[in-house]
Amino acid sequence: MGISMQFNNFLGAYYKDTRYGGERLYADMLTQATLVDRLGFRGVTIPEHHLINILLVPDPLQLAVKVATLTRSLEIVTSVCVLPLHDMRLFAGQAIQADMLCDGRLVLGVGRGAFAYELARMGKPIEESRERFDESLEVLTALFEREEVSWNGKYYQFAPITVMPRPRHGRPPPIMIAALVPEAIEACARRGFHVQTTPLNATVGKMREQVDAFRRGQATLGEAGRDRRLAVMRVCCVARDEADLRRKLDYAYEYYGRFHNVFTGPGLVEHGAIQSLPLKQTKEELRESLLICTAAEMVERLQVYEELGVDELIINTNIGHSNQECLESLERFAADVMPSFAGPKGVASGMVAA
Repeated sequence: MGISMQFNNFLGAYYKDTRYGGERLYADMLTQATLVDRLGFRGVTIPEHHLINILLVPDPLQLAVKVATLTRSLEIVTSVCVLPLHDMRLFAGQAIQADMLCDGRLVLGVGRGAFAYELARMGKPIEESRERFDESLEVLTALFEREEVSWNGKYYQFAPITVMPRPRHGRPPPIMIAALVPEAIEACARRGFHVQTTPLNATVGKMREQVDAFRRGQATLGEAGRDRRLAVMRVCCVARDEADLRRKLDYAYEYYGRFHNVFTGPGLVEHGAIQSLPLKQTKEELRESLLICTAAEMVERLQVYEELGVDELIINTNIGHSNQECLESLERFAADVMPSFAGPKGVASGMVAA
């Protein structure tokens, strides 16, 4: 708290038309990263998902390193590395190496996974994901912090090992945990972790509950919690006019039809392509929930976010329109919205490793 809300661009890798080609998809994400670096965004975030055509980044650390080679000052956040899918004895060293190759700009966003379809096909049922995540996080932090670690748990049992190389300058990359429900957000904040969350396509009221939960947890840390950050992700597009807004809303409706198919729905996927299912929300209700509007309205709506205490807004423009339209929306956001929230630009070193 104490500085203006900052902004991060989500490299959402939405592979709407699987004929488009993965090379073009990732080239688009890199173009977005280099653009927002020039525009003054705090950072970019990179998802991890497998087997499906939404949020498609099988190896976020690999993409993070590539982004670092093309940018000057962006903080690079994974959003998120799905810990139950990884062996922490391998992942710890991979994360340390990636942080070194990112020149210390990596923030390690981690979570338990969101899509039952994906986790089941990886042999890690979503019903076990909370328990697997909790133990994986304990193992990961131990491997980061101690040179000799042995373990005897439910999912990990191993004799003493030392992960090599050791963390850059003796400090592992900061950890940011993804959590949605207020109870989990508060618990993560109490433990001293940075938190990223999203109300998805719900209202500002739900986001208020999430922010309040983070602040309650942060408050228990006293001065030690002052630098802990809350990042909120939203679909966010600056429309040129009302007609452009309506068109973007159509794209967002189809996007969330796919998202909820694998998040809360039946998981109907064919050859990697998720079927778009009807939403319970109308398009008008979706418009009230998402940040798809003209620049003037965007400033007004984001002032509410800042007043609530959101430290960082992660914006996702990748809803199915062309990458050129994403780039134009980002440029409008930087020119017409960000100046209203001008404040010190954060750097990775400003985040405290948990």
